[in-house]
Amino acid sequence: MGTIDSCPPPFNPMSSPPKKVLLVTPPYHYGLTDVLGRWIPLNLVYLAGAARQAGADPEIYDAQVLSHGFPEIEAKLAAASPDVVAVGAVTAAVNDALRILELAKKLNPATVTVLGGVHASFLYREILESSPAVDFVALGEGEATFRELLETLSESGDPKAVAGLALRQGERIVTSAARAPELDLDRLPAAWDLLDWSNYRYQVLPDSRLGSIATSRGCAHDCSFCSQQLFWGHSWRGRTPAAVVEEIALLHGRYGVDVLQLTDEHPTRDPKRWEALLDLLIEHALPVRLILETRVSDLIRDRDIIAKYKKAGVIHVSIGVESLEQARLDEVHKGQRVEEAQQAVELLRENGIVSEISLVLGFPDDTQQTVAQALRFAQLLNPDSANFLPLTPWPYTPLYRELNELIRETDFSRYNLIDPVLEPHGMTLAQLDLALTDCFRKFYMGKVFEVMTMKDEFRRGYMVRATKLIMASAFVMKKFGMLVKAMMPGKLGGKK
Repeated sequence: MGTIDSCPPPFNPMSSPPKKVLLVTPPYHYGLTDVLGRWIPLNLVYLAGAARQAGADPEIYDAQVLSHGFPEIEAKLAAASPDVVAVGAVTAAVNDALRILELAKKLNPATVTVLGGVHASFLYREILESSPAVDFVALGEGEATFRELLETLSESGDPKAVAGLALRQGERIVTSAARAPELDLDRLPAAWDLLDWSNYRYQVLPDSRLGSIATSRGCAHDCSFCSQQLFWGHSWRGRTPAAVVEEIALLHGRYGVDVLQLTDEHPTRDPKRWEALLDLLIEHALPVRLILETRVSDLIRDRDIIAKYKKAGVIHVSIGVESLEQARLDEVHKGQRVEEAQQAVELLRENGIVSEISLVLGFPDDTQQTVAQALRFAQLLNPDSANFLPLTPWPYTPLYRELNELIRETDFSRYNLIDPVLEPHGMTLAQLDLALTDCFRKFYMGKVFEVMTMKDEFRRGYMVRATKLIMASAFVMKKFGMLVKAMMPGKLGGKK
C-alpha cells in the first residue's frame, strides 16, 4: 500500500469548482437477474445524495437498465458535459466501467473520473497502473468520501487529505487515510427523485414498480467463497426499524413502489431489531411486497415468528444452502448444518413464502457425479426455485490465490456466478458449464406439474410467470442450445 508524502503537487485538474456530476451504471447484463427485474442502482442513489450535500448538481444515468451500449453512453457523456463522472462496479462489470471513464476522458480530458465498488476497493493499484482514465478510486463505502472529494476539489484543496481514496502522485500510487465506516446509516442521503421510476419493475409481478432499500450493511460471517465479509471488514450495522419503515412509506407514497428488494447481505442478523421491523411493517400495513436474502439458521431461529414475515409483506426469501456435504460447509466456513436446509425450506413453504436456494458447485474435487448428487439434493429439498452457481474465486480473495492453478478464465466479465472460471480436476470448464445448465433444466422441468397444481394461488401465479420469463430469455435459450448440442454419448463425461 502506498504512503502519503508532500512532494508532488496536489492533483486538481479542474479550473473551476465541480458543478455537474454524472453517475453512470456500466452496461453489463447479468443473465437471469436481468430477466426477473429492472433493479434500481441503489449505490448511485446514495452517491447522488452525497454529491448534493457537496453543493454539486448530480444526475443518474442508468445505462444498464436502459440497455444502452457504448455509442449511446458516449452520446450521453457528450450531451451532459459533466465536470465529474463516477462509476461503481463489481468484478464482472469493471471493464465496462473503465471503458465509460475512458470515453469521458476522450471527450474532455479535464473531466474528473471516480471509480468505486468492491473490485476497485481491493485492486485499486492494478486499476490505477493500467488505466490512465481513472483519477480516483473510492475505497470501501463511498458516500462520505465522494462528498468530501467534491468539496475538496471545489476549494482547490489537496485530495490526499480526503480519507478513503487511492490516487496517483507523480509515478506513485498512494492511498489516503482509511475511512471509518458510517455508523449511523439512517443519516445517509438518498436522491430518490433522480430516478426515472417508470424504468424499474419486478417482471414476475405484472404492473409492479420495483425499488430497493438497505436496512443494514455488512456481514460478520466467514464464508471463504464470498467477498462481502472482506469488503465490510467482518462488521455489521443495522438501521433503526422506524427509519426503514419511514423510507418504505416514502417510496410507496411518493413514487408508487409496491415491490422492494432488501439489498442487505444479512438483514435478519439482529433478531430483536428484525422482529421490531416486522412488527412496524405489520402495524403500518403498507401495500408493499418484500424480497430478501438471509441465512438458513436465521429462519430456523425465527420459526415462531415466520408468520410475521408473511404479514409484513415478505413474499420471496433466498437462502444459501451451498452444499449437501457437511465437510464442504465446514471447509468454506459456512457455519450451518446440512439438515437445517430442509427445515428452512419447509418453514417458508408452510407460510406461503416463495423459497429460493443456491448451491455452489465446481470445487476442485467436483465431478459429474457430485454435480448430479447436488441436483438430487436440490430436488429433495424441493424449494420453489434453485440456483446452481459455479465457484468463483474473486481475484482479490485468498481463495483466488489458493486455487490460482485451476483458474482458466482471466476475462473479468465472466466472473458473474453464471460462467465457470475455475476448472475442477475431473472436469473441463465446458463440461462444468454444461452440467450446471443441465441442473437448471432438470430441476425446473421436474417442477412443472407441481407448480401448475399448487393450491396457493399467489405462489402458483408467481412461479408460472417466473418460469416463463426464465425459459423465454435469450440467455437461457443460448445455454440450453449449447446443452442440446452437447447431449451426445460421451459429451458430458469427465476429462479424458
